[in-house]
Amino acid sequence: MIPKQMEQFLKEQLPERTWQNRLFREGGRCYMEFGAMDIDRLARLGIQGDSLGPRMVACLWDENTPLEVGGYLVVDNLAMGRPAIGGIRLLPGLTPAAVFNLARGMTLKSAAANLPYGGGKVGIIASQNLSPADHTEVIQRFACLLYRYRDIFLPGPDAGTNDADMKTIAIVNGLDCAVSKPAEMGGNQVDLLGAGGGGLIIALKALMEEMPRLKTLSQFADLEIPAPEAVTVLFQGFGYMGANAAHFLGEAIPGARVTGISDTQGFLYNEKGLPLEELYEMFRQDRLVTRRYFSDKLSQSGGDIKFSTAHNDLLRENAFCLIPAAHIAQYLDTDTSSNPSMTVDRMGRFAVIVEGANTYSPDPARKAARARMERAVYRQKGVLIATDYLVNSGGVIYAVQEHQIKTPDHLRIPDEMLGNREAVDGWLEKHAADLQALAEKRRLAAEKLREENIRRNMHEFIELLVTNADLLPGEAAERLSIRRIASRESDRTAVDIMESIITIPVTSSVREAAKLLVEAGCPILAVVTEQGALAGVVTDWDITRATAQGPIEAMPLQKVMTKKVIAASPTDSVLEIVRKLEYFEISAMPVVNEGRVLGMVSTDLLSRRTLLRLLQSKLA
Repeated sequence: MIPKQMEQFLKEQLPERTWQNRLFREGGRCYMEFGAMDIDRLARLGIQGDSLGPRMVACLWDENTPLEVGGYLVVDNLAMGRPAIGGIRLLPGLTPAAVFNLARGMTLKSAAANLPYGGGKVGIIASQNLSPADHTEVIQRFACLLYRYRDIFLPGPDAGTNDADMKTIAIVNGLDCAVSKPAEMGGNQVDLLGAGGGGLIIALKALMEEMPRLKTLSQFADLEIPAPEAVTVLFQGFGYMGANAAHFLGEAIPGARVTGISDTQGFLYNEKGLPLEELYEMFRQDRLVTRRYFSDKLSQSGGDIKFSTAHNDLLRENAFCLIPAAHIAQYLDTDTSSNPSMTVDRMGRFAVIVEGANTYSPDPARKAARARMERAVYRQKGVLIATDYLVNSGGVIYAVQEHQIKTPDHLRIPDEMLGNREAVDGWLEKHAADLQALAEKRRLAAEKLREENIRRNMHEFIELLVTNADLLPGEAAERLSIRRIASRESDRTAVDIMESIITIPVTSSVREAAKLLVEAGCPILAVVTEQGALAGVVTDWDITRATAQGPIEAMPLQKVMTKKVIAASPTDSVLEIVRKLEYFEISAMPVVNEGRVLGMVSTDLLSRRTLLRLLQSKLA
């Protein structure tokens, strides 16, 4: 059934007519979908669209079970490519707006990594205290809901879900319908491989090489980059992202020290360095480590390591680098209005902050708070802030290899087995060697791509900041990603965005054309010869003009159709299409290649399928 919290929210925000007109059911599976043109309905859901998106917002739930199964899917943007990729977050209290914020972060992250995928996100509304059986059933049933969107959305794990859940989705929908699957399915297990955490350290190392260029900015005039053995790092959050990043630090920057870590139970700090390998092993066993380490190691012997249950106070300590890696968007702010982990006036001294947490939000109030913080931290204190989606893209880079390096046909789960866990497990066991080899191939490709992409991002990020002193880090990062999106969008052509066009024989009557225009709801008809060649076009205006001249019952179509057709070539760019429509003052035109009609483009289609406003502002 629909989660009670979700039902209450939707009933309060959406009028009854929306429930009547937009809700449709498929065997007990329920869907309400809203597109970019549904401005009022999106606003009711707390979403304010812009030139990037959202492309689609779907509310979906399952009425076939007494268990609460429901949530939201947001496909924000597909300019970089199809499908959109993003995690499945399972938490109570999720709203469409919260999922949209996360989807936008994925749009920018995918663009920053120059990946041919759009950005999306799923939020399942459920308690994290579900029994294992109920949790698996929720994932399995939601996978069935997601199958409808398999061509435009590719899910991976996020807060509240894991690689085992991606295996469940793959068992239900097929191997290519989820990423970050176990290696036994040929997957790159993002968390276990430390894909995201390793990327943070690649970013830190690259920044240490790039940051001397910042000395041309007044706030960085006294910047000094320490020798590797003098590098100190604090980790706010010692989960998969933080713990794996800490684990990779010594390998990437020999001699560097982790001086502080925190989790929900407290923080540990030692300016000489913490026993990282011991703490990492504790994390692998029990996840939460600070209190246990204090109880097992410090309460009796004491020593130089400081422990406190006030976990946010870690941000008052000093280090060369702070890595926020907890599920906290506002780790710093100038005041307490956003309930930050720490206010700027109480923060420790850092040279650089590498964001391992999802901090970005398109919400105007959140963006204003972010800019306020950056003015204080970056511009006044001279602390570089490396924006989250530029540096923590390692996870998505690893995940997409499962889609880019295609699963061979002989390693695809047979359709008749889908949904049958026991049968699929047996099939996987028989193909274990080939799937393990596929997983390794994908891992190696991801490792190389992660290094290249994050290093390139750091170079371009610093370049933007150095060449434009007025830019804040968040603005520079957003500009970098949007520039890539606009560039990719400008490469799209008529054949990429066109839709089908209704054709009518040249021997037809005006009356037949009028009837077809009304029934098809199409702005234009292509008039074709017996050989299929384009002879002309007819619009509703042509029909109106013909009607004004007299009865149309027997009037031949050739008498009113436009014979000198304005058409688009299959290779015309989006902006070239717009220029033709505007210059000739028409709303639609066919796409024609060597006299053959391939489809049509229209002003309505451009608004639905392209980022026209973005292109006009960035490239025109």
